[in-house]
Amino acid sequence: MLLFEDPATSSKIPTLERPAFAKVAAAAHPGDVLTVSELFRLCRDLIDIHSVCDGCQARGVALRVLSGPLSNFHDLAANDAPTALLINVITAVGQFQRDLQNELTQNELTAEGIAAAEAEGRYRGRPPALAGARLEEVRSAFTDDGISIAALARAHGVSRAAIRTALTGLLRGQPGPPSLIPTEGEPAARDGPAEATS
Repeated sequence: MLLFEDPATSSKIPTLERPAFAKVAAAAHPGDVLTVSELFRLCRDLIDIHSVCDGCQARGVALRVLSGPLSNFHDLAANDAPTALLINVITAVGQFQRDLQNELTQNELTAEGIAAAEAEGRYRGRPPALAGARLEEVRSAFTDDGISIAALARAHGVSRAAIRTALTGLLRGQPGPPSLIPTEGEPAARDGPAEATS
């Protein structure tokens, strides 16, 4: 019996491209049995599993797994319909579980990273498109000069949504400081284009 070890991870490199598997393939002879501890330790996904099974079939080598739901099969590379069907179903479910686990892990890591950044004062979300003097200029142009949202967006190279955010409290229907909302007798703030367009 020959024992081969491969430090590569199956999530990064397809099985047939791994150097250790090339040594296994070179040493395998018809009638040999390729035995692995667990199928997803060898293969990365369903396509990879099929590639390995096809390679074993071509060499006349049986494929056996020691643990997991496929461990009852005498030869996973057998060329018969029931084996192919069961391998497809079981490996598809296994791939789904791996993908779901990776997604949950990624979400947990993202949440932990955001929490750590917030605790250190480094995470404040996306910065506003307009701030400081530009923000005051937009608010003044809207209230004092009656310039429309569309014109302000073009003039400052930002979206209309960014202008609306900058005008928070100045637009009708938005809550804001009483002094910033037009009162009776003052010209109402406009939310439409001020000039004709061609």
